[in-house]
Amino acid sequence: MSGSDTIFALSSGPPPAGIAVIRLSGPRVRFGLETLVESVPEPRTATLRKFNAADGTPIDRGIVLFFAAPASFTGEDVAELHVHGGRAVVAAVLAALGALPGFRPAEPGEFTRRAFGNERLDLTQVEGLADLIAAETEAQRRQALAQADGALGALYEGWREKLVRARALIEAELDFADEEDIPGSVSVQAWDIVAGLEQEIVNHLADRRGERVRDGFEVVILGPPNVGKSSLLNAIARRDVAIVTPEAGTTRDLIEVRLDLDGYAVTLVDTAGLRDATSGVEREGIRRAEERAGSADLVLWVEDARDAARAELPLSDAIRVRNKMDLAEGRGADGAIGVSARTGEGLAALLALVAERIAALSAPGESPVLTRARHRTALEGCLKSLRAADIAGRPLELRAEDLRHAGDLLGRITGRIDVEDMLDVIFRDFCIGK
Repeated sequence: MSGSDTIFALSSGPPPAGIAVIRLSGPRVRFGLETLVESVPEPRTATLRKFNAADGTPIDRGIVLFFAAPASFTGEDVAELHVHGGRAVVAAVLAALGALPGFRPAEPGEFTRRAFGNERLDLTQVEGLADLIAAETEAQRRQALAQADGALGALYEGWREKLVRARALIEAELDFADEEDIPGSVSVQAWDIVAGLEQEIVNHLADRRGERVRDGFEVVILGPPNVGKSSLLNAIARRDVAIVTPEAGTTRDLIEVRLDLDGYAVTLVDTAGLRDATSGVEREGIRRAEERAGSADLVLWVEDARDAARAELPLSDAIRVRNKMDLAEGRGADGAIGVSARTGEGLAALLALVAERIAALSAPGESPVLTRARHRTALEGCLKSLRAADIAGRPLELRAEDLRHAGDLLGRITGRIDVEDMLDVIFRDFCIGK
């Protein structure tokens, strides 16, 4: 991709539509506007114009917006052409742009990549923008918008600036130890900074709310065979996802359903019934069920409402669900959530309780939250280097190098240094026109 090209793309949805938005960015945007609409409008002023091909053939009438560099999304001259969203109109405008010298169609994510290259966005904002486009739930939208607005990048950049300050103090002691105005213990201030930063990063890494919201919360349905776990999954999903039979051990593998529950992305997982199985396949299914439950955000322990016995909950915070209440002949749920997968009784109350638990797990805090594995890996490396630097007795030069490495890892998160190897991976999933 060359920044010397002027790129263009349909940025709105595919035609037909009421309106289509075609975006342009690059050094020849003004020339393109002069060719298609005869002149360049005043910046940031919506102007009604007639669109013509290079040979003067009329194409359409619509709105033109011009954003002069550097005050634009990409940092270059940018224009938006708002035309009627018919296939023929869109095709004609794109063809007219493609015929202009120095113009070419944009690659996926190229507008955003130019914004990053021109320092209009850092990498955390780019990732937040990608998450905003991909958001399926209200919680994901809110979190992605905060990240796209720069909250997370500002946090990491603040940490990097603290490390720069700590390194400056240490290097002052190393380089100017003989100067009268440089106290010999100046580096002690640096270690106070490092100790505080270590704790901030530890707390940040321990908070998994951001990853939960972005990737989805996991709720595992667990319980003995034939208590209606698969029927409950089907009832919540409102479709036949899992096979249901009277035969014990029907479910042997994990079955997953993705849901939007009160604005939160939730993966509901059906599992094999827990019992002393003789079949090797069923034993493996039970092992997987127990393993998945151990890592889940929430477990629904399902029992048959007709059974007087009450098993001990596998986890103290699991929700006890008494299924088949329609067959229990007056038996109460005994403090548990009583439901009937067949009639739908109690499902609303169960889902409300699950949503309440998930909302508590994702309650917003004061600081921005970590959202991606890439950030976690870099922060774990940063923390390791900080702890190495904080070991008293090591040569000061080596400890200063550890701080430099920690700062570089923070810089890689925001894209300030050495990120060429990851740019293609980050931008490849963007849509064309963004």
